Amino acid sequence: MHRFVTLGAALALGVAPLTAQRTHSYEFSAFGAWTKYDKAFNLANRVGGGARFGYFFSEVVGLEADVVLQPDYPVGASATTEPLIGAASLIFNIPTGDRMAFYVLGGYSRLDFGNTSPYRFVDGGIHGAVGDHVFVSQKLALRLEARMIYTSKTTATFASGAVTHLVGSVGLSFFDHGGWKPPDSDKDGVIDRLDACPDTPIGATVDARGCPSDADHDGVFDGLDKCADTPAGATVDSTGCPADSDKDGVYDGIDQCPDTPAGIPVDAKGCPVDTDKDGVDDSKDKCPDTPAGAVVDATGCPVDSDHDGVYDGLDQCPNTPPGATVNAAGCPADTDGDGVLDGIDKCPGTPTGVKVDVNGCPLLAEVRDSDHDGVPDDRDKCPNTPPNTAVDQYGCIILFHEERVAPPAPGAAPGAPPPRPTLILQGVHFQTGRSVLTLDSYVVLDQVAGSLVANPEIRIEIAGYTDSTGSLAVNTRLSNARALAVQHYLARKGVRPDRMIARGYGPASPVAPNATAAGRAQNRRVELHKLQ
Repeated sequence: MHRFVTLGAALALGVAPLTAQRTHSYEFSAFGAWTKYDKAFNLANRVGGGARFGYFFSEVVGLEADVVLQPDYPVGASATTEPLIGAASLIFNIPTGDRMAFYVLGGYSRLDFGNTSPYRFVDGGIHGAVGDHVFVSQKLALRLEARMIYTSKTTATFASGAVTHLVGSVGLSFFDHGGWKPPDSDKDGVIDRLDACPDTPIGATVDARGCPSDADHDGVFDGLDKCADTPAGATVDSTGCPADSDKDGVYDGIDQCPDTPAGIPVDAKGCPVDTDKDGVDDSKDKCPDTPAGAVVDATGCPVDSDHDGVYDGLDQCPNTPPGATVNAAGCPADTDGDGVLDGIDKCPGTPTGVKVDVNGCPLLAEVRDSDHDGVPDDRDKCPNTPPNTAVDQYGCIILFHEERVAPPAPGAAPGAPPPRPTLILQGVHFQTGRSVLTLDSYVVLDQVAGSLVANPEIRIEIAGYTDSTGSLAVNTRLSNARALAVQHYLARKGVRPDRMIARGYGPASPVAPNATAAGRAQNRRVELHKLQ
């Protein structure tokens, strides 16, 4: 016990400041040691144990004291000695990672070899060591060290001069701050020395550097922010909660229409909804389906200044006269090009170049009727009608009068179909005994063709007849050939063939007695029958 007290006093008086691994922390360590004494001491290599206590002023520099005790060494036949090594060291830490801290140390060592002769002496010397802390937790580390002790002149009686001893150790170290806390002025949990933001408000959440975080970027730090998920851009109060001054559900700062009246539906930007984009809010819009681009009044209804049915803003011809027909763009048409707009023009088919009055009708001085049939030349589709001929609205002869029908055939059965409208083609002649038209027939057939072309809805049967002279077979063939000749001529003049049927009836259905030459001449004829 006396040896321990003496060693402790010597260490207390002679040690220099040692090193530690963490600022203002204490290290308590127990370790196993292997000692190799100088060969002049004639002591075997032995394993012992020891304890260590250290204090660290900073992350790098600290002080420590340790003691190594070894089991009895036999001396002679019955005596033993118990070497005891005490040391005080200054230690320098070199962190090499999150879990390791390499170190070097140096200091003063005192070696007490006991009271057994010839080892009744005490040596002093200097030592140096290298080692490593391998941390397994925040407070616990494995410590490995290799140390050399040098004594410039030993006091042993059996040796002289300098001696050197080696000590290797492996142990566990426990670190504790012992109640001391480094300064943390802003109480954010990060000590001042490491705090990059030393003035953090109390209660704010900070990162490892001691700087406050603001997850929603609203200017109020996390930990103080009572509304931590505020949308970007929203204006917030001192508690980090967004304001909504007009109570429309869109926060100030995001609200592009911050003075919306209460109760008005708004869009995501906080502006009143305007479904048809006419500039009038839905709440005020009496015409909510206004077409895009139309000019509207204060009630949201489209304006049509010229009353043409096309709204202002869409109307490319905004000053259309009343009554004029317009297209989808609001522009009037003038189909006949007479300067009077469709819808106002009472004579819409005026020929090009004809002067018209304000109603679009030709001036009297401009009206001509070359064939004097009552139809002006500009509308006359049959311009060479013979005088005193009844014509239709196109200036073409009227082929069929509904009241003019062929008489019932002799011996017609009761209930037979009513007779059809019939036209006997007066002036249509053929060469005697042949189906060749005479030239004078062309004038009549030209008029017939013009009327049929102007009235495309009419379908006809061309019926050929003969007198009773000759055989029935010959007369039937001749009448059919003459009907076909008329059909072919009309087709060449523009009448579609599918509108005509040609048939020969021979001497059937005479219109006059065959007893006289005049009667037989009337019976040699071609008739047109209107088909239903």
